[in-house]
Amino acid sequence: MKFFIDVALDLLKNNEVQAIIGPETSSQANFVIDLGDQAKVPIISFSATSPSLSSAQTPYFVRASLSDSSQVKAIASIVKAFRWKEVVVIYENTDYGTGIVPYLVDAFTAIETRVPYRSVLSPIATDDRILSELYKLMTMQTRVFVVHMSYSLASRFFLKAKDVGMMNKEYAWIITNGLSDQLNSMDASVVHSMQGVLCVEPYVPMSDKLKNFNIKWSQKFHKENPDMEMATLNIFGLWAYDTVWALALAAEKVGAENTHFQHPQVVEELTDLSTLGISTIGPKLLKTILETKFTGLSGEFSLDGQLQSSAFRVLNVIGGGGREIGFWTPRNGILRKLNAADTKFYSPSNSNLGAIVWPGNSMNVPKGWVIPTNGKKLKIGVPIKEGFTEFVKVEKDPTTNAPVVTGYCIDVFNAAIGELPYDLPHEFIPFTSSGTYWTNLSLFLL
Repeated sequence: MKFFIDVALDLLKNNEVQAIIGPETSSQANFVIDLGDQAKVPIISFSATSPSLSSAQTPYFVRASLSDSSQVKAIASIVKAFRWKEVVVIYENTDYGTGIVPYLVDAFTAIETRVPYRSVLSPIATDDRILSELYKLMTMQTRVFVVHMSYSLASRFFLKAKDVGMMNKEYAWIITNGLSDQLNSMDASVVHSMQGVLCVEPYVPMSDKLKNFNIKWSQKFHKENPDMEMATLNIFGLWAYDTVWALALAAEKVGAENTHFQHPQVVEELTDLSTLGISTIGPKLLKTILETKFTGLSGEFSLDGQLQSSAFRVLNVIGGGGREIGFWTPRNGILRKLNAADTKFYSPSNSNLGAIVWPGNSMNVPKGWVIPTNGKKLKIGVPIKEGFTEFVKVEKDPTTNAPVVTGYCIDVFNAAIGELPYDLPHEFIPFTSSGTYWTNLSLFLL
């Protein structure tokens, strides 16, 4: 981390730059933006997405990207649509990882969904540490997981999750935008381990400007890298391009006059920070950047503190990447088609999503909750008696000699169990009229 501080300090002190684009990560930005505030030089980042970074606290920090908090309502809406009542949040122990957690928990609380456990992993966690945490998660009842971590950790995490059988039926996984934007550039083995995962990403409308750029980008890439397969430019690449344009437009408007630093009087034994000058045009440049608005590759680009998004795409990881299954907007909730957003009603229904292939190549929606493998089954006492067999009837299977329980009461019970938002393992225990056995049973069907 010291490297990034030294680079930024060198740029400000020795080169007297009037703006810095970067740093790349939220953790790096956390150290550098204080220098920008001190020198009154805008620090513009298109990839530092942690909500913990705020222009309210550090006014010379400009986020040229969406805050991670912008996606939490979209994720919560998906959880609500499938009636999942418990979710485990899995994240890395960095500024990027922890910043979103309070917003996720608040969004889940608003839809009456509990977060019974938060799984935290170091970005340099060993494979054994990852496996230990996965085994711990397997012993819990919750089967819905929201994952928010960098690709370097997530790639190892999902490979191990597949190895231990957690990418099979009954499991539901949702990844945040930071990972979904990299699906097209991920290693094939990692994408294969994530089959059935759901994810959200900001919606970028296709435009003539974006089409033309993609053509030029493809031609340039293949010319310079004829033996390499080109990865699609993701949202961060588009934000980077638009950020450079925004700064160029603002700098052109401000002009190049009086672009110098004011320096404090030289005093012996001053530190590098205390000798850092102050930009004379910094305040004006910052104001101009925040007022700059134009239509860029990523859509309407306005840096009033940070970007805003009017919609998110909902994707299902199938094959080599993410397949679009719907959209989410703040006004209309979940939509199958974005151009169908004429309704005035907010919909959290999963019926508005396209067909989903869940982990384990299943087409059935995971219930989100199961009795752990070491859990006990619910025992249901069924009386063996003459008469009223249309309500409860106990017979023996001629092949296995196991009891076969049928009847109207059994049908009603099975229908009620099927409506629960989780699995409930159970078994029917036939018994005679002896009252001594009744006390050992969990439930009676009379």
